[in-house]
Amino acid sequence: MRFIVLAVLALTAVLFAGCGPSAQSSPAKDNASAESPAETTAVITIRANVPDDTPTVYLVGNLPELGPWDPGAFSMEGEGRERTAVLNAPAGHVLQYKFTLGSWEREALGPSGTIMPNFTLTVEDGAAVSHDLSGFGADPEAFINDPEGAAVEGRLVYWKDVSSKHLSETRHVVTWLPPGYDNNPEKRYRVIYMSDGQNIFDPRLAYTGVDWGVDEAVMRGVRNELYDPVIIVGVWNTVRRVPEYSPWHDGPDYGRFVVEELMPRVNEEFRTLTGPENTFHMGSSMGGLISFYLVNAYPDVFGACGCVSTHFTLSEAMLAGFLGGDQTNADETPYILRDIENGAGIPEGVRYYFDYGTKGLDAFYEPPHLAVAQWLREQGLEEGEDFVMRKYEGADHNEASWRARADDPLRFLLAPKAD
Repeated sequence: MRFIVLAVLALTAVLFAGCGPSAQSSPAKDNASAESPAETTAVITIRANVPDDTPTVYLVGNLPELGPWDPGAFSMEGEGRERTAVLNAPAGHVLQYKFTLGSWEREALGPSGTIMPNFTLTVEDGAAVSHDLSGFGADPEAFINDPEGAAVEGRLVYWKDVSSKHLSETRHVVTWLPPGYDNNPEKRYRVIYMSDGQNIFDPRLAYTGVDWGVDEAVMRGVRNELYDPVIIVGVWNTVRRVPEYSPWHDGPDYGRFVVEELMPRVNEEFRTLTGPENTFHMGSSMGGLISFYLVNAYPDVFGACGCVSTHFTLSEAMLAGFLGGDQTNADETPYILRDIENGAGIPEGVRYYFDYGTKGLDAFYEPPHLAVAQWLREQGLEEGEDFVMRKYEGADHNEASWRARADDPLRFLLAPKAD
């Protein structure tokens, strides 16, 4: 089990910063060596060579003083082309890190102009590394103020910096209105709420430059007469994506934000159909976990969930690795398996869609997904009707893979047509 946990953590480079400024993680490392006084700390130096006129550069990573993984917590020294950070870190710690201009939307770019994987450095005293950065992601404000530039089918409506009394961070919310919405003022629509909202419509904002193409996928289903048009509400993630999307941490608070604060505003401002037969939640990775949670916690609100590449491997040990803490006594058992072992049940009448690939982080997802499928069958659910569990050979843990199969969870949620 230890090998599996280490391997999973080593692949979670995108998971914890947000699958778009979506979720940054660290590899697992048994920090028992840090307990020895002779090996407590080491001094390392990290330099970044940046273009002229670059503003403050931030170092982000899996050390407490780097957030951890807070894109605006630790500023590097210097104002010219060379920026420097000198850190004290546990000797032997496997440091994973990135560079930003203070937010995940402004992450450093490589020579090809795309976001790079995490940098990795095994900490030893006197270690020094240098990186050449070609630039940083563009300020998302310009794209938010130009929704037409996303070239979606239909129309995007943005709400900026939405606050919540239940959550510490504000976030943007984007609502997609399907073609024809403005021409038929009497028609009402079912609604799908989605996590990681910056990744689903606009490639200019999407983490890897590839969006889910949800508008296109919905309209393919509509044109093929599989289901009626729907409204999509995409909630952007924040620096607290991991705890907010985790059912075992701040997920309940996130649920209260969606149900008690966001949903009433959506229902007031747009022509929605309400009730669990008309309301769904969908997301990927950690976003799949919160989709699963919301259906279970609010079956009177959400009738079904679309959980894509669901991060059912999340455990105490994995979270400790993300935080850069000591994993020596952390439980490696995934939280979902602990819940099942402790007799967790499910509400009546809800439907579940799950899928996973076979590459990258998804390569570790089959065992917990099969355990969930068996648990659902034991709860009396019929596979193919009440839930589906799909494996996509060759699919990776990224937006391109989720875009390629977006039609499938949408069809599960929305077909047949609403009465």
